[in-house]
Amino acid sequence: MDRNTLIAYALKYKGDYRYIERAVKRNEEIIPVECKTSCLTLFDEEYPKEFLPLSEPPYVLFYKGDLSLLKEEKIAVVGSREPCAYALKATACLCRHYRDTVVVSGLAKGIDGIAHEFSRRSIGILGCGIDEIYPKENEKLYRKLEKEGLILSEYPGRVKPLGCHFPFRNRLISALGERVYIMQSSRRSGTMSTLKEALDLGKEVRVLPYDLFSKEGENNNLLIYEGASPISCEEIAF
Repeated sequence: MDRNTLIAYALKYKGDYRYIERAVKRNEEIIPVECKTSCLTLFDEEYPKEFLPLSEPPYVLFYKGDLSLLKEEKIAVVGSREPCAYALKATACLCRHYRDTVVVSGLAKGIDGIAHEFSRRSIGILGCGIDEIYPKENEKLYRKLEKEGLILSEYPGRVKPLGCHFPFRNRLISALGERVYIMQSSRRSGTMSTLKEALDLGKEVRVLPYDLFSKEGENNNLLIYEGASPISCEEIAF
């Protein structure tokens, strides 16, 4: 088994972890093909060491941008795709506060987009192919990360954003951030899958507190009540 074989599996099976794993275990014969996108494999020195403790570390990562950001201090910032004004403002302030830290998020709409917009350097982890811009409204952010940040994906080319991709992608966001910041959440959401992965990895999780009567912040306040650390006032000073 070598890196070219892993890349060929990833291209053949469009980044689907289950099929790639099966091919690896069976040592499936395959003819290596040219990959037109830059990529990292488990055999490469530059492969993010943060992914190795995962129960399902990606065999291949396709990327665009600056790999040196993987070696910097990083925090993960996640939250709702339909955030309230308070969460948006707090996210912008948090990312400004950590301007010397690389922000990791999912390049989705809502909190993710604000995190990338207001961070000086950021890493976007996609739930679709590396060449697929989703959502389309974030094309400007995608282009920004191509030039000034880093984009990662397990999926090659223009693999479409399937619903199952996003919760699976969230394990990578949790793993790459040294701390995970939850800005707005609901009990059934992708943010909660990110939280679960973070706790499984022993990461520190910080949660944005809300007014006690805030409906949008009800789940965040519950997480703090259950023992999560609140984000400090200093971190989000308006």
